[in-house]
Amino acid sequence: MKSETATPTGEFTLRLSATRRGARLARLLAVQQLHEWGVTGSAAEAAELVVAELASNAALHGRVAGRDFEVRMGLDGDHVRIELSDARGERRPLPSEQPDEGGYGLLLVAALATAWGVKDRCVGKTVWATVPTVPPIPLAP
Repeated sequence: MKSETATPTGEFTLRLSATRRGARLARLLAVQQLHEWGVTGSAAEAAELVVAELASNAALHGRVAGRDFEVRMGLDGDHVRIELSDARGERRPLPSEQPDEGGYGLLLVAALATAWGVKDRCVGKTVWATVPTVPPIPLAP
């Protein structure tokens, strides 16, 4: 069974075990796919960080024994839509207002993405973010 799909339409889907190893593999394969799409530089780095954070959260907070998490990315012109789905619908991500040793991840996602959110699924939830593929044009002083 093929667990990875990459099509010319700019879609990528991957199911991985909800473990630290699965989260690491999600990041590495997302980087490879971004490269294949021609997304490079700071845009690729931003998307990589978003995938890494959301995959880590799916493996740590969204883990249900025996259930995988799913990574989906879609290239649409000037942005990449990143979606991470897990089986724990009752555990909604909330940015920490006063992070201590951890809790900065969703603040990072919010800073790198033009938008992010959570949507329900039949089983679990999907956390999504859109990351621009081109840097913003600086405003003239």
